[in-house]
Amino acid sequence: MRKFILLAVIAQVFLALPLSAQETPDPKAPPSERHEFLIANFKTESGVTLPKATVIYRTYGHLNAAKDNVVLLPSHYLADSHGYEWLIGSPDKFCLDPAKLFLVATELFGNGHSSSPSNTPEPYHGPRFPVMTIRDNVEAVHHLLTEDLKVTHVRAVIGFSMGAEQAFQWAVSYPTFADKIVATSGTAKCYPHGIVRLESEINAITMDPAFNNGDYKTQPMKGVEEFALIWTAWLYGQEWWRQELWREGAKPGTTFDGFNGDVGAALRSIKVPVLYMPSETDLYFPVTDARYEAAFNPKIQLLPIPSVWGHTAGAAPNAVDAKFLNDNITRFLSDH
Repeated sequence: MRKFILLAVIAQVFLALPLSAQETPDPKAPPSERHEFLIANFKTESGVTLPKATVIYRTYGHLNAAKDNVVLLPSHYLADSHGYEWLIGSPDKFCLDPAKLFLVATELFGNGHSSSPSNTPEPYHGPRFPVMTIRDNVEAVHHLLTEDLKVTHVRAVIGFSMGAEQAFQWAVSYPTFADKIVATSGTAKCYPHGIVRLESEINAITMDPAFNNGDYKTQPMKGVEEFALIWTAWLYGQEWWRQELWREGAKPGTTFDGFNGDVGAALRSIKVPVLYMPSETDLYFPVTDARYEAAFNPKIQLLPIPSVWGHTAGAAPNAVDAKFLNDNITRFLSDH
């Protein structure tokens, strides 16, 4: 019975969150166009070369003649290219106005749309698909911007969660490519506590006999259910659970090339202003980790999100958090 209740909560949470990599049209969504970019012989950081790598992306607004109105929105875990529409719209409410800006929302490798274990042919299908790093995703999108769109500079990189990790990597790998960086509910590096969490979630799926070492013929649903239990427990802050806010129906490791894994040295190398917005109750990326990282560089402005919504606070799961994010990102982007 206890597990049934938890699974009911998880189902409600998953239906409410804007985190799913599903192409379900929303009539209220701002107008956009979906695109596909192909990279031939993409060499991954693991040493594997994919004969063809695909990056799915979505654009909002129009690229101006000077190509200087671009904002990059790298996707987060479980997201598709619709994942940042809580930031996009009329300037009276949202911080990114597609009437003035050209917004490029990309999809991570492995999300099921961009190159993934499920859609890549042999010899890299399924468990033979190479491990993709944060920097692999950044490099692929750099190809996309510079080759497909002929864009060599962006006004900002704005990322939530795994998108925040990419935003920091952009600031380190390409120090002058963006004017500003915004990172919400995500750190520059995934620390050991986060790795333990991720490994426990992975093990929940891989221990299901149906998983069959990745060569499964039917979905390992028992493993996925166990994964969901673990994942959801970490997703929100303890106070969110205590208050049983799901009942209200409210919509609810980074690598640094050239720094030998020294996150301090990498963060000190950042040359552009960074608005760093961790959630005060994030169990995935604790605010203490964010404070530790922010201290390395005076260009990093730390502004925790005062929310009980845990990790999801960085993606505007409710009206209060949405206003806090949009108001402060608007102010940050307008500062000179």
